[in-house]
Amino acid sequence: MGSSMSLVLIVIVFGGMMFFMNRQQKKQQQKRQEQLNSMKTGSEIVTIGGLHGILSSINEAKGTIELDCEGVILTFDRAAVKTVKAPETAETATVEAPVASENPIEEN
Repeated sequence: MGSSMSLVLIVIVFGGMMFFMNRQQKKQQQKRQEQLNSMKTGSEIVTIGGLHGILSSINEAKGTIELDCEGVILTFDRAAVKTVKAPETAETATVEAPVASENPIEEN
């Protein structure tokens, strides 16, 4: 009777591990799909090979993207994308000049 209880316990623990591992994998796949779907023209892309470029076009039918790497246009499979950064807008691209404040310590 003791060996059958230990066998049941092992099966329950194994089943729990499989459940949580499967759940984590689905979350990672969903996050990756959201990342690929968020790509827009002008986004900064880093490929799995380490190539940095700006997304110039997306071909949904072929499942490919074209990257502009300093004037050179390269075609990659969508699966080759490692990271996606949102395109810079006019608001985020402008850098405000620091405001000159008066020096609170006066020198004589």
